[in-house]
Amino acid sequence: MKLKHTFAAIAAAGVAAAGTSANAVEIEVGYPYSALFDVTFERMMPEFNKAHPDIEVKFRATYENYEDATNTILREAVAGDLPDVTLQGLNRQALMVAKGIAKSMEPFIANEADFTKDGYHKAMLDLGTFDGEVYGLPFAVSLPVGYYNMDALGEAGITELPTTWDEVIDNCKKLHEAGFKNPIFWGWNITGNWFFQALMWSQGEPILKDGMVNFDGEAGLAALETMRKIFRECNMLNLSVGDAGKPFAAGEVAMHFWSTSAVGAIERSKGDFEVRTGEFPGMGQPPMGLPAGGNSVMFVSTSEDPEEIEAAWKFIKFATSGVGAAMVAETTGYMPPNKAANDTLVDFYAQNPNKHTAVRQAGLLRDWIAYPGDNGLAITQVIYDGLESIVTGDYDDMEALQEELTEEVNDLLPN
Repeated sequence: MKLKHTFAAIAAAGVAAAGTSANAVEIEVGYPYSALFDVTFERMMPEFNKAHPDIEVKFRATYENYEDATNTILREAVAGDLPDVTLQGLNRQALMVAKGIAKSMEPFIANEADFTKDGYHKAMLDLGTFDGEVYGLPFAVSLPVGYYNMDALGEAGITELPTTWDEVIDNCKKLHEAGFKNPIFWGWNITGNWFFQALMWSQGEPILKDGMVNFDGEAGLAALETMRKIFRECNMLNLSVGDAGKPFAAGEVAMHFWSTSAVGAIERSKGDFEVRTGEFPGMGQPPMGLPAGGNSVMFVSTSEDPEEIEAAWKFIKFATSGVGAAMVAETTGYMPPNKAANDTLVDFYAQNPNKHTAVRQAGLLRDWIAYPGDNGLAITQVIYDGLESIVTGDYDDMEALQEELTEEVNDLLPN
């Protein structure tokens, strides 16, 4: 039996089925992070149903995160139970292509008139292009940002947002003196070792280069030492991904470093205080680059029914169009990957400046690098475990940790 998930608001209102015909073609879609994207699809589906009453979209059980999304699709491929459409992390697209699970969108694109004029400009198409063919269309693009409780900073006498990690640590000391026991959470445990890659790209260095470890030099050691300094001098607690944002929303944490994707969720859940977002701090200077987070829509259907295949393409095209991209930006905090959305969002960003912070950083976009080969997910876990050892205090010698991570990751990378 195929598991389905329909978010509560749509199920209650019956919106998902509203406007669809009795003989509608059914397609199945899987997406991650219900806390982020339920509200997006709640907004999007009524508009899609109006445009395509002959298509009924069934949502599968939501993926917990991008690793879960990839593992789920790999299992479903083996079981012969793939959905028609899946949203996968930008750094996991290559694996879907290499395994032959994702299908090229070139045949669909070839049949579209003025496809690039619809907003799919080259920079965004490149994110999902492999061997010259498009396999993924970006749905949501993010960058790391800082979230600040301005009331708390004010109590500590802090009037300016920090621009470097040394300034962040200095703020921690002031917040401690003002009575904040745990003034910060820094998202080391975000999916795909994203923040480690952010510190590497901040120095202009990718985490891998030419398929080999690139965090074994000065940049890698500086990244690890920066983490250790933040965790130790700010007395940061080791919170799970699911719990990381709760103390900030409750007003107990003053500085929260996370993806811009959470702006909407944080603004909806926060207590009675002013939240302001700011650009991601740098290591002594502004970042030279930052990894592009987010996900893309991929066509993975195994159906041989032309109507179902065409229906899946129509969903993909709508979800990633200027209309769909604007809805993503308005309901979350992700940047719209479709340039056609920009014109419609000028007034929105003027009224919602917290969601514009990442857009100001758009020039820093760099690859969110995937670890190649069959051990890609295992490498993610090895680095995750290493970073957690800094948070917990099990590792204090960053040179030793660097050496250990380099050896373990090199052993897992393809020869």
